[in-house]
Amino acid sequence: MTTPFPPAPRSGPRTLNRREFIGQASCAAVGSTALFSTLLNLMLTSSAVAQSAPSFNDYKALVCLFLPGGNDSFNLLVPRDAASYAEYAAIRTDLALARAALLPLNPLNTPGRQFGVHPGATELQQLFESERLAFIANVGSLVRPTSVADFNAGLALPYGVFSHSDQQEQWQSSLPDTRSGLGWAGRAADLLAAANAASPVSMNISISGNNLFQVGNSVVPYTVNSNGAPALNGYNGDWDFNPARGAAIDSQLAAEYAHVMERTYTRMKRGALDAYAQYSAATAVPLPAGVTFPDNDLGTSLAQVARVIAGRNVLGTKRQVFYVQWGGWDFHDEVVGNMARMIPIVSEAVNAFSNAMTAMGLGDSVTLFSASEFGRSLTSNARGSDHAWGGNQFVVGGAVKGRRIYGQYPALHEGSDVDCGRGRIIPTTAVDQYAAELALWLGVTRTDLPLVLPNISRFYNLTGSAAPLGFLL
Repeated sequence: MTTPFPPAPRSGPRTLNRREFIGQASCAAVGSTALFSTLLNLMLTSSAVAQSAPSFNDYKALVCLFLPGGNDSFNLLVPRDAASYAEYAAIRTDLALARAALLPLNPLNTPGRQFGVHPGATELQQLFESERLAFIANVGSLVRPTSVADFNAGLALPYGVFSHSDQQEQWQSSLPDTRSGLGWAGRAADLLAAANAASPVSMNISISGNNLFQVGNSVVPYTVNSNGAPALNGYNGDWDFNPARGAAIDSQLAAEYAHVMERTYTRMKRGALDAYAQYSAATAVPLPAGVTFPDNDLGTSLAQVARVIAGRNVLGTKRQVFYVQWGGWDFHDEVVGNMARMIPIVSEAVNAFSNAMTAMGLGDSVTLFSASEFGRSLTSNARGSDHAWGGNQFVVGGAVKGRRIYGQYPALHEGSDVDCGRGRIIPTTAVDQYAAELALWLGVTRTDLPLVLPNISRFYNLTGSAAPLGFLL
């Protein structure tokens, strides 16, 4: 199954012709903001934001690392004490990792329980032990706190449970019981983007193409490829602005169209071209000496994020949200071998990014968090694992209260109080709670939190003083 908002291919998205543009624009089910972000890949935020512009004296950024396909994260974070590991090994059968191979963790907040991480996650283990990484256990999309009895009765369930596309949409929108063209980071940017009023570049920047996560009512993501070239329709990253080419572009973009949607398209495309000049200048700021990234797609993407952050003063930004996607986790077969290949890539790239932020003096100012539409079945299909529900995520940064496991790590045996069949675990922490912690840290006020996460009051007392989960300072 494909994502509802797949990343643009490396060769650039197909340009819509005039008939296609007008035809799709007239579809009543698609809002204009989502239309521009999804169909046209126009990446400049509107200047219209919240009525009262926020003011920040510091800089903060969130980096979403989305792992589409459904990461089998109960083989990333594994119980290691004898009793819990025995349960894990019994239900996972041929998918179980050897206990001796697990890299041990020493959590500060799980007395009596021991955990380890996948043997390929050496750097993640080191980040955890140095208190720069925390795990959030058993997170997933929920309409409300849900029991096995609720599931069996079909009560208040997210639509499309176990569906890639539906669950990806819900993770990015945090709206499990309705469809939306807006993401929670987009709605947060609607409130906060005025803090970046001096910048022509959107507060939300995607290194991985179009996504729902970053689309707001007035904010759409500025989208670039991992090499920094803007992913604009009709261009393939060849930005040699000689006079003849510049004149041709200006001529094209100055053309008047009768239809207001076409005029808006022209304005936004011109704006995106103008924004690229400042974006290019910002990313020319050098990274600190000695900062290196792995030479692979994920390493290159996170390096591009680091370059944007290094140039934050050139852009005039106080708040930013980045989206990086690295997929291929739908392992219905060969899950053990495939994860052995892919987990080290994630571990090395995340560690390189963390080291870069520390070298830039921004370790406390940038928080990277993982997401994936669901965990996978604990039971084996004799080849791999299948679609499930709750999964484990990690958060990295100097502001993270690390060396801890937040939420409730579930019992891993068939028939447990969170097993809805075949080792498919009902989440005990909602995406809303996970997102709320991140949004509050970024600068969204407690009063405005329901504007970003409309269902948050089902999981979190907005009138109290406690943090949603407590993993950020």
